[in-house]
Amino acid sequence: MARFAAVATRVASIPSQKVRGSMLKPIAVMLSLAYGKGARHTLDICRPKNAAGAPVVVFFYGGGWRSGRKRPYRYVAKALARSGYVAVVPDYRVYPEARFPDFLDDGARAVRWVRDNITRYGGDPGKLFLMGHSAGAYIAAMLAVDARWLDKVGLVPGRDICGLIGIAGPYDFLPLRDEIYKIIFGGGNLTDTQPIQHVTPGAPPALLLTGDRDRVVDAGNSSRFAARLRASGNDAAVVTYPRVGHFLIVAVLAPLLQFLVPVLRDAKAFMNRTMQVPSSSRAAAMTTPQA
Repeated sequence: MARFAAVATRVASIPSQKVRGSMLKPIAVMLSLAYGKGARHTLDICRPKNAAGAPVVVFFYGGGWRSGRKRPYRYVAKALARSGYVAVVPDYRVYPEARFPDFLDDGARAVRWVRDNITRYGGDPGKLFLMGHSAGAYIAAMLAVDARWLDKVGLVPGRDICGLIGIAGPYDFLPLRDEIYKIIFGGGNLTDTQPIQHVTPGAPPALLLTGDRDRVVDAGNSSRFAARLRASGNDAAVVTYPRVGHFLIVAVLAPLLQFLVPVLRDAKAFMNRTMQVPSSSRAAAMTTPQA
């Protein structure tokens, strides 16, 4: 209780004008647009009210591939929209309806829909970033480094994705100990399910954010994944926040908590820096899908 009291005191000390200024930036919200035929194949869009040619962020929420809905993460989309991005949050199939790689196929379909339709919502499909938390970071990472999934929908990661922002993601999590995870990822070569095993030259730039008190997905996932990306000649950075756990690291995207951990600030800096790289350089990075 003392910790929450301290947080409340710090929130109360934030200048109210600054908080209101951020929260009152006009945005528009479009809910449950279909990107496929299934009940979980819809997405929400939050965008600046007068967006035109704005960068686009597709955010995949977590939930261990067995739970989760886009609605509770509307605060993430709104935070991104108030920062000038067109934010998209898709639902995707989870266990028991889905197994690997169903959620990756859903993610790829959502990205294809965004590429085809986001212009009408003020977004620039040439400035498309993938972002996710926990299991959602896994989906974003697999789409970014394993070309098979986007190839199914006619896209190429190094050409069509500007960058990856992974938040507390599992990228190298074998062996499996949870019996449900063994079902979700079983039935084949488990190494094939690991993002770290699919790193090749030409992957999109990556920013991997993690906390040193994460007891759900250990921070080593991010450091090992980044090391493998860099060893293959890719741009990858890790930020490890002290005294931050698995859930706080995404909760701090809410307006009143953003001062606690600079996740949004670091993500914006990464995207702004990445967009300064000429698009022709990104297009040349990976023009051939991985075999």
